[in-house]
Amino acid sequence: MLVKPGTPPAAVPGVVPARRSGVLAPTGVRARLAQATRTAPGRLRLAGVVLAVATVAFGGLTAWQLETRAQAADRVVSYSQPLSRDAAEIHRNLADAATTAATGFLLAGAEPKDVRDRYEHDLATAAELVAQAAARTTATSPAQDSLARLNQQLPVYAGLVETARADNRQGIPLGGAYLRYASEQMQTVLLPAAAELAATENDELANDYAAAKSVPWGAYGLALITLAALGWVQLTLFRRTNRVFNVGLLGATAAVLAGALWLTVAGLTTNAALKRSDSEGATPLRSLNYARVDVLTARLSENLHLVARGSTTKYADQWTKATEHLDGAAVKGDPLERRTGSLPEAVRLAPAAAQPDVRDAVQQFDEWHDRHNEARKLEVDDANYQGALDATVAAAADAHTADAAFNATDRALARAADIEQGRFEQSAKGTGGDLRTAAVAAALLGLVAAAAALRGLGRRLAEYR
Repeated sequence: MLVKPGTPPAAVPGVVPARRSGVLAPTGVRARLAQATRTAPGRLRLAGVVLAVATVAFGGLTAWQLETRAQAADRVVSYSQPLSRDAAEIHRNLADAATTAATGFLLAGAEPKDVRDRYEHDLATAAELVAQAAARTTATSPAQDSLARLNQQLPVYAGLVETARADNRQGIPLGGAYLRYASEQMQTVLLPAAAELAATENDELANDYAAAKSVPWGAYGLALITLAALGWVQLTLFRRTNRVFNVGLLGATAAVLAGALWLTVAGLTTNAALKRSDSEGATPLRSLNYARVDVLTARLSENLHLVARGSTTKYADQWTKATEHLDGAAVKGDPLERRTGSLPEAVRLAPAAAQPDVRDAVQQFDEWHDRHNEARKLEVDDANYQGALDATVAAAADAHTADAAFNATDRALARAADIEQGRFEQSAKGTGGDLRTAAVAAALLGLVAAAAALRGLGRRLAEYR
């Protein structure tokens, strides 16, 4: 049959116009889906798919959130707290090196070997910790700038101290100027860089603590949705079949409840352990480190005042400022509770096990303060510089010098620091493993719940065959 060009297909006898699949196909899919859910077996199959997806999703989300918390807890124990502790140790070792260098300078040729060894050990420890911290931090970390300054300026400081020491042993007066300049570099460059590093690492530790103790609201929300879906399906089956229990669905409900309960218990126990590690370890240790640096700053000012031989009141003023920051504006006889400095704060935050040592440090500091005042009186009122020097430092161990009281204060604080570090490790260790165990359990319980739900609905489906 000949057809005139341009004739529409509908006008040609025997020709059926082609349907647009893009318009009618979705309608067909919806129709088939609607037809499948009109029957009881179809609705049961759809319910099985929904419950399987929900239970597996609950297990997977719970496991992921717990694993995220476990990684944060691991970082607290093995990364951020050790870096925070090392940063504080860098700060303390640098301050102690400056203090010990000034002590050795005052003793000159009578400098004991242990004083020199202590100075060298402080510098070596600080350099090693700086290298370790640089290796463990990323290139984009804000700590890198502080570490770079420490790494560059530490050899410069050591060279200035060696020059001062050599001049002093030869009786060259310029040695005192070199030592004061070295101490100025320590106080204006090295110690501020160390303090910045400590602050950065403390912020990192606080962030990891927050992540480790975060509440997994997503897992709890999905658990409620899954339980609601399981309850609705069981209620619907009860109304349609008058059967009270479906063992499979009850098992799925029990598995989801067990997963939620395990999530809750693991969260509460690890949060309690992490909180204890913070309140009895990390926080009091941080406060104690501030007090230890203040003690060393006061001691450095005391020694540098004698190095200056009365040429300036700068270091006497630094002593006053350092001791007020350390112990507030307290006067002798004031109760510890009324003091406001870093040392009373360390007492208030210290756990029970460290309290005796920190309180001993307070008593030793008070004794040191009295001996400093006695030496100051000899220097100012009696114009007895040598007497003031002998009352402050001594080549041999002397229980009646300010140096002895300072060392007793520092040792007491060191003992307390060891105790608080131990409390941290004892409380925080293993929290990541507990959370990771709960994550594995949640994933398995999600799979068990999915299998149980499918089995329970499968038994109902079998009744229609």
